[in-house]
Amino acid sequence: MKTPSHGQTAEQKPAGLETMSAIVQHHYGTSPEEVLRVGVIARPTIRDDEVLVHVRAASVDRGTWHIMTGLPKLMRIMGFGLRRPKQPNPGRSVSGTVEAVGSKVTEFQYGDEVYGTAEGSFGEYARARVGRLALRPSNLSHEQASAAPVSGLTALQAVRDRAAVRPGQAVLVVGASGGVGTFAVQIAKAYGAEVTGVCSTAKMDLVSSLGADHVVDYTRQDFAEDEHRYDVILDIGGNSRLAHLRRALTPGGTLVIVGGETDGPWLGGFDRQLRAVLMSPLVSQKLRIVAASENSQDLSVLHDLLQTGEVTPALDRTYPLSETAAAMRYFMEGRASGKVVIAI
Repeated sequence: MKTPSHGQTAEQKPAGLETMSAIVQHHYGTSPEEVLRVGVIARPTIRDDEVLVHVRAASVDRGTWHIMTGLPKLMRIMGFGLRRPKQPNPGRSVSGTVEAVGSKVTEFQYGDEVYGTAEGSFGEYARARVGRLALRPSNLSHEQASAAPVSGLTALQAVRDRAAVRPGQAVLVVGASGGVGTFAVQIAKAYGAEVTGVCSTAKMDLVSSLGADHVVDYTRQDFAEDEHRYDVILDIGGNSRLAHLRRALTPGGTLVIVGGETDGPWLGGFDRQLRAVLMSPLVSQKLRIVAASENSQDLSVLHDLLQTGEVTPALDRTYPLSETAAAMRYFMEGRASGKVVIAI
């Protein structure tokens, strides 16, 4: 087992069981150094309809942060665990090799290279539902593939389903340099849109390299203050007021709110999404939100975009499992351009 670092402590090895190294989280907290610890735990056992994945890489995303912190607290009431997390490992996105399959599984076999989502992917092994896996694009490394499932699926469903982007449309991506944003820029381009990305000064080159036709530095320019209007706005992780976003839309345009965090302990920004849903029937513009679905069908669609090179995961940094807390800290500080990955 790797030596714990950043304040992490090893947990006692379970007796008489096949074991593995993994991140273990016993309580909620906002300090990853205090919450995320490396431990030696029992290897997961799978049900008849599940697959055991030998994890090669996993990635950090906003959902990982939510599971770690238990915020907003509404999540706890919705089933994530009232006092402590039901899932003691916050990892979700995964890329790896099939180690074992359940007796009812016909889609995969031992040795298949897969990517998707799993329970507890910050560890050497993780169990996954068959319906949340697909074959890994052969042109990607495990680190690249692990960056795609949650962020890539969210971007795909936002662009294709909620925004219904069509060729020739003008699309604005707010938060274009983040995990979901880097995928959204490329997927919107693949669907034939003229894409404008919004990001900070330091990340403009990255967004431009992803294929964005135009890049707006939000520290110097307000996208809603010029005369340009957009057919679609994807607000990813922003906190702009609805009125501000609508000002930049065409009269019949579509706003899709993909995220947006606030310090509110109970709703954490969800109230803005709720207002958008309630307002949409009353205005000419379409105001929508995204509740991403993790499913193998869309993973296969994403696979084809990745395999052809139309979409390429943008990786910022890769950390070993023993430095998962440091990876989460880097993510939380907002410094990442693209995805942060854990190599295992």
